[in-house]
Amino acid sequence: MKRNNLTLNKIKISEIFEMRLFYFIALIILSIGSNTVYASTDPYPKNPKIDVLNYIFDITLSDASDEINCLVTVDFRALDTGVEKIRLDLVNVSEKLENKGMTVQDVKSENGSLKFLHEKDELWIYLNEPLLKNERKKFTISYSGIPSEGLHIGENKYGDRTFFSDNWPNRGRHWLATVDHPYDKAKCEFIVTAPNHYQVVSNGLKIEETNLDKNQKRTHWKQSIPIASWLYVLGVAEFAVQYVDEFEGKSIQTWVFKQDREAGFYDFAVPTKKALEFYSDYVGPFSYEKLANIQSNSVSGGMEAASAILYSANSVKGDRNTRWRNVVIHEIAHQWFGNAVTEYDWDDIWLSEGFATYFTLLFIEHYYGKEAFIEGLISSKKRVESFHEKNPDYTIIHHNLKNMKDVTSSQTYQKGSWVLHMLRGVLGTEIFWKGIRSYYSKFKDLNATTEDFRQVMEEVSGLNLNPFFQQWLYKPGTLELDGQWFYDKQNKELVLEMNQIQKGGGLIQMPIEIGIDFPNHTKIVKIQLKDKQGVYKIKVDQKPLKIILDPNLWVLMNSNFELPYQSKK
Repeated sequence: MKRNNLTLNKIKISEIFEMRLFYFIALIILSIGSNTVYASTDPYPKNPKIDVLNYIFDITLSDASDEINCLVTVDFRALDTGVEKIRLDLVNVSEKLENKGMTVQDVKSENGSLKFLHEKDELWIYLNEPLLKNERKKFTISYSGIPSEGLHIGENKYGDRTFFSDNWPNRGRHWLATVDHPYDKAKCEFIVTAPNHYQVVSNGLKIEETNLDKNQKRTHWKQSIPIASWLYVLGVAEFAVQYVDEFEGKSIQTWVFKQDREAGFYDFAVPTKKALEFYSDYVGPFSYEKLANIQSNSVSGGMEAASAILYSANSVKGDRNTRWRNVVIHEIAHQWFGNAVTEYDWDDIWLSEGFATYFTLLFIEHYYGKEAFIEGLISSKKRVESFHEKNPDYTIIHHNLKNMKDVTSSQTYQKGSWVLHMLRGVLGTEIFWKGIRSYYSKFKDLNATTEDFRQVMEEVSGLNLNPFFQQWLYKPGTLELDGQWFYDKQNKELVLEMNQIQKGGGLIQMPIEIGIDFPNHTKIVKIQLKDKQGVYKIKVDQKPLKIILDPNLWVLMNSNFELPYQSKK
């Protein structure tokens, strides 16, 4: 979940956001389908010959001014021979930004000053000599300025001055010199010098807190696991801090505005530990050194920064309400999907948001029951349909996304979660979880693509899932069925006539359950949808009372299925 609120009522999951077990082992005969694969080639100008290993952000903050002073150390290695220059993202000071932005004073290596060019929000650094493959180097960048975005400096709801990061999706470049893109994950350290009435929180572990004099405090946080740049976090405020519990020896913490101490400590005490336990048990080990829930002044919903999650200033209510409880679950799910396993580029953002949304539902299914889980699926389905009506050509997978305002929609959240739910229905719950664990294990603390995920699920299931992925991720829309049924008494067959009437999406090939109601029992059978207009025959001993398509809600679909005709003689 990002800047907008995640509306989760029993589970409502909104724009910018957001689980376990079912039954049935399903076979799928996903016959010949499109073999189109869209390459992940977003237009971001990557540095393919270098790998940034660590950033150290040494930042000085002041109450006298919104200007920040930064000394950033970049530790990297060459992936190829001949590297002569390096590109970083850093927004220039400009009139368009009301003279906000960053001005670079100097760039140095261990051998002295380096030439640099800072223009058009790019910082080019020219090395003194070409690097050899695997050669490791460091340089430091000195710059200062007032951030126009990325670091929110201002009063919180109580009128107290605060500093909070807001890097999603690519606003970190407004104050941090980085490769501001998911593909190059790196460790980070924040060394913050600020007036000593503030507490400072960031990623990882706090390794130093020193009062430098009567006025200044130095705080050093170190994140030892590589993460994407949008997950770097900084919070500076007058906090109330609670060390709530531990999970596998790792601290669970609450950081709230000092005025919200009692209510915030109460709200954030649950369900953090249960969520950490659930995802660790069912997906794989938690990557990070701690988990802090932080009330902030920079987001309006939640922001899943690794090990240090930011929530809206209004998230603290003192009543442990369902909505914000589910936001917490969603952001913790992101610690596995989006944070530990990160999409290689923005085209595959559903690997973060669709996953976090569905794994929120899986947690709810496990802890709060199937009824709450189904309510969440139905709520998501309504949002998918509403969005599709207004955007009939929209697909979950972006095709070389250029405008970051379009990076997420309800489809990347809700339809993405439904794709995972349908995949679970196709594979069966046991195989689905086996595949999820394999995917997480293979790409933990790395980057992945949709194709990587598909290949892992194919390896685990032994099925060709390309048609499934094509029709649900690379094409728009949902399944729309129209039809009728009758009972053939002579042949003792239930005859189903089903027509796919979805517009623009083409043929959808899917297994679907048919619920057949008899006077004393209900029978569920599974058929394979394989034609736009199909006739399906099922052997039954008596005339059914009623036919229900997809009784267990495994398929993202709508249907208009007529009442039965008279039995054929």
